[in-house]
Amino acid sequence: MVRKLLSAVVVVALGSVVFAADLKSGPQAGEKVPGPFHPLNINGESAGKKACLYCKAGDSPSVAIFARNADDPVLQKLIVSIDEATVKNVKAELNSYVVFCSDDDKLEAKLKDLAEKSKLKELVLSIESDTGPEKYNINKDADITILLYKDRTVTANYTFEKGKLSDKDIPMVLGEISKLVK
Repeated sequence: MVRKLLSAVVVVALGSVVFAADLKSGPQAGEKVPGPFHPLNINGESAGKKACLYCKAGDSPSVAIFARNADDPVLQKLIVSIDEATVKNVKAELNSYVVFCSDDDKLEAKLKDLAEKSKLKELVLSIESDTGPEKYNINKDADITILLYKDRTVTANYTFEKGKLSDKDIPMVLGEISKLVK
């Protein structure tokens, strides 16, 4: 009897660990993208202004990243890779942008530097409040939330806790972009 009870406790405990590891952030695959918001654009045609990147993308295929740490070297590699994919898929009208959810006063200068050093051509870097756009439900425990969408419907969502995005995740995201622009 005690053994069965202990087994049940272990199963319940393991179940809660698995559940906790499934971090969800933002709209999930199959859901509509919640709509307009106006972050401060750091580069691109609306640099220095608050402009709606969701509105600019319209129904076109889009990659939207919500991030909290501009210093993450893997995120920086991902940004460059997505910018290259955006340039490559200009005929498919692929849009890409990164929204940094932060109230750091020094972030704007860091992002201007990142855009210049990375020689970004299409991907737009922007800044929003630390909670992210109101209706997007960006989880405070998510360091990076990647949404891929088309016709304003999410086709894929990848969410990473701090330090969990790795180099091996970059080809996975690029593969989803290939599917998105078909």
